[in-house]
Amino acid sequence: MMISTRGRYALRVMIDLAENQNGGYIPLKEIAGRQQISLKYMQSIMPVLAQNGFVAGIHGKGGGYRLNCRPEQCRVGDILRLTEGSLAPVSCLECGAKPCGRAADCRTLPMWNRLHTLVADYLHSVTLADLMRETVE
Repeated sequence: MMISTRGRYALRVMIDLAENQNGGYIPLKEIAGRQQISLKYMQSIMPVLAQNGFVAGIHGKGGGYRLNCRPEQCRVGDILRLTEGSLAPVSCLECGAKPCGRAADCRTLPMWNRLHTLVADYLHSVTLADLMRETVE
């Protein structure tokens, strides 16, 4: 499993919003400048975060984005699942995958299941508040 630029950038944007929240909306251009992310690329990520309730956005003068949750309630696993689609280490564990005819005899499936559980549990345990601190365990 490799987290794409989309997932990494979504996390950076969410951390930036959390660190710079002031009750108002933060212009996307400001976030793009601080994070050194293309404004155009960010414009492709933000609607997904907004449609799924992570952020609220308004257009026009005074517009921008703000978090819809407290940083300690925004879980990294939820953000990555949204932006990445699947965090499964192998295709047979992806949501909606066709059942594998070899599953009953697969000697590696238990290991992949365990890895998937470990990764998912860990990412679900980390919040934006954790990422705002300098060290994450």
